[in-house]
Amino acid sequence: MAIQHATDQNFNQLVQGNGVTVVNFWASWCGPCRMYAPILEAFANEAEGKVSVIKVNVDENPVTSAQYSIMSIPSTLIFQNSTLKYKETGILPARTLRTLVTGEAE
Repeated sequence: MAIQHATDQNFNQLVQGNGVTVVNFWASWCGPCRMYAPILEAFANEAEGKVSVIKVNVDENPVTSAQYSIMSIPSTLIFQNSTLKYKETGILPARTLRTLVTGEAE
């Protein structure tokens, strides 16, 4: 279970609990989102079992997108124990993702 896809109906359930959850807001028409997808996929595979990675399609899930004031995509949110800890717009390099999630640089 590398990347999960969230909907307006199941988003809160997927980010609840202990641990770290990385959430990517995206759309199929977004070029930078398509460039970010392989970075997230590799990160999800590398961090499997330690970090949950979730994608939210902004076109299909407007309620969740509005709830987190997503105005530009791709946007990445990082939750720690169900609490939003970080929000960034744009493509995050894998190294930055690792640092944000683990607190350690390579």
